Amino acid sequence: MSGQSLLVPGELSPIRSVPGNIRRPEYVGKPAPAPYTGPEVQSPETIEAMRIAGRIAARAMEEAARIIAPGVTTDQLDKVAHEYMCDHGAYPSTLGYRGFPKSLCTSVNEVICHGIPDSTVLRDGDIVNLDVTAYIGGVHGDNNATYLVGDVDEESRLLVERTREALTRAIKAVKPGRQINVIGRVIESYAKRFGYGVVRDFTGHGISSAFHSGLIIPHYDSPHATTVMQPGMTFTIEPMLTLGTHEYDMWEDGWTVVTKDCRRTAQFEHTLVVTETGAEILTLP
Repeated sequence: MSGQSLLVPGELSPIRSVPGNIRRPEYVGKPAPAPYTGPEVQSPETIEAMRIAGRIAARAMEEAARIIAPGVTTDQLDKVAHEYMCDHGAYPSTLGYRGFPKSLCTSVNEVICHGIPDSTVLRDGDIVNLDVTAYIGGVHGDNNATYLVGDVDEESRLLVERTREALTRAIKAVKPGRQINVIGRVIESYAKRFGYGVVRDFTGHGISSAFHSGLIIPHYDSPHATTVMQPGMTFTIEPMLTLGTHEYDMWEDGWTVVTKDCRRTAQFEHTLVVTETGAEILTLP
């Protein structure tokens, strides 16, 4: 494992503005979103709108990833993704969601998820996850990926590679008629081959007009995840694998989740729709 020192919170820049003509999600300016009462199976029109949102989110993440290098701050990554989404008529879904102050999440090294972009400078040997969600046409598209910063040690590189593979295998397991828990079973069985921890308390989720619909997609084999997948269901799969424990601590900011043993963690995510034969990825650039 890399000998990098542990992360500490940096300084936040002012909240970025969004042009007034861009439609906001209903939760902006509120403490929490309204409960979702719609269906988990979406109409063809909603799914097509999600393709557009997903494509913008994927491209915004790619644009931010282009500047990843030692010496770049996580706030700079936020600026690139924010501007890309706004330039393409989309609202950055995380901005103002339950008070989150930025337009994407940047989770570095031991941060499992929900890292807040700030003055933190990326260092040679770091790994960083970018989690980008775009809202346009009344729907959200959500994706994330973990990137290498400069010359990364082999243990971290393999963790990233295998976490990406865990997501790929999970997507292949999606089939109508199967229970949701097959997704976690595939991820957990693969992760165990390498002795990785599988984060349990942060999951995939239903998504459409709501950022989080209430449908939960565990990344471990949960006996409670018995919902049967149906064509037209839309949700995310976003496994978080760790080099050590799956247990975590949370920073005082109420968002930043770090591994309890401070070992590294990686994550990958796509938004999917269940088809008649499997799954279609909606967050492709």
